[in-house]
Amino acid sequence: MFFSFEKDKNRSYIYQQIYEELKYHILNRKLKANEKLPSKRKLAEQLNVSVNSVTNAYEQLLAEGYIYTKERKGYYVENITPFIHQEASTEHKLPSDLKETVHDEEGWLSLSHMTSDVSAFPFSEWMKCQQRAIKNHKKELSELPHPQGPYLVRKTISNIIAMSRGVICEPEQIVIGAGTQLLIRALMEIKQNDTVVAMEDPGYSRIYTLLKNMGFDVRTLHLDEEGIDMKEIESDINFLFVTPSHQFPTGKIMPISRRIELLNWSTQGFNRYIVEDDYDSEFKYETDHIPSLQSLDRNHRVIYTGTFSKTILPGLRISYMVLPPNMLKAYRNYHYNLMQNSNSLALYTLHYFVETGGYARHLKRMNHLYELKRKILIRQIEKRFGHLVTIDNIPAGLHFLAKFQTKISYERFERRIKEEKLEVYSMRRFQLKNIDKKKATIELVLGFANIKEEQIPEAVDRLYRVLY
Repeated sequence: MFFSFEKDKNRSYIYQQIYEELKYHILNRKLKANEKLPSKRKLAEQLNVSVNSVTNAYEQLLAEGYIYTKERKGYYVENITPFIHQEASTEHKLPSDLKETVHDEEGWLSLSHMTSDVSAFPFSEWMKCQQRAIKNHKKELSELPHPQGPYLVRKTISNIIAMSRGVICEPEQIVIGAGTQLLIRALMEIKQNDTVVAMEDPGYSRIYTLLKNMGFDVRTLHLDEEGIDMKEIESDINFLFVTPSHQFPTGKIMPISRRIELLNWSTQGFNRYIVEDDYDSEFKYETDHIPSLQSLDRNHRVIYTGTFSKTILPGLRISYMVLPPNMLKAYRNYHYNLMQNSNSLALYTLHYFVETGGYARHLKRMNHLYELKRKILIRQIEKRFGHLVTIDNIPAGLHFLAKFQTKISYERFERRIKEEKLEVYSMRRFQLKNIDKKKATIELVLGFANIKEEQIPEAVDRLYRVLY
């Protein structure tokens, strides 16, 4: 017997214990390369176990390459390359700077712009649509979907955005993806690194960081009262990222005159495109929805992007973009081998959720609920802060901008909100390059989607304690 062995009922199966012992002896050179192992029957007798246990252990070692066989001669130890610096590499402790802190949810209140209210989501209706998707699309679910997403779902999305946003497109022009960031990455991968990009500032910092990391020259443009400042758009800019229906994060709605100016700019030079991020335009209060910029475009210069993260569930990860024909051709040529990264079952479920009217009903219900929350939050803030606050009361989206007169710094503000267990984000998060140096004022982007009505007074009180 070349190793000791005791059956341990508290450990794994016997064959796994034998396997582990043999592997240990092989890796530590206690069994030499090309050394013959005992026969299965002999080892079973030595260890007082069944032949099947030894057989299973040998077969696992054989499959992993620790041993080899010679016909009618038995099993032999494989000549395995030794580990280098194995003692140092066995340290599995994760460095402290890479450790994650588990967020304690208890007691926290959220005024975040990134969340949505799932308490009113019709999960039972969604599950019925999912069952229908499974029943009707077993074949499709067993196969890889089209790189741009299932045609049926793209047709459904094209119908939705045509009716609600006036977007003019065919299903073939839609590309579905697991988030706007992934779609923008795929879009910009087809462009050369000398492409010049411009973004609103303040704006969406995640897209800004993505484009910078991809090596693009990213310019930032100030905003005026009508949106992006046209005087700052230089002639060498190729791609312009905007949020015209509800500027992120200020909430400004771009008027028709500025929209036409943007479209005119796009046609006055070669290879100019506007990327319209329509991230939460489904929510408009007091007046009708604002038509998309793409609905005015007759020269195929607008790339439209949208998402279901705000209207359904953020964790669903279903976004889409609409490409002009010439851009679609370039996209397909470059990404001919790209796999669709959205969940096919979720996509077909979305199709039936829309087809049965569930999506329209849910959207109508959430518009009413969010409008109510928005009014309550604004009323509570004005009551608590009085002349110390100025609110940009634009009736759209799931957040608004509020400016508070206070003497605390942004750094101290960040510390205090954690102490008060209040999730809220300041304008500093969205200032890409043009950092506001104003004193005695803090600008906050206040979301109201994921807070209960009865929690709003307490959230406002916590905010007051943070600022004063």
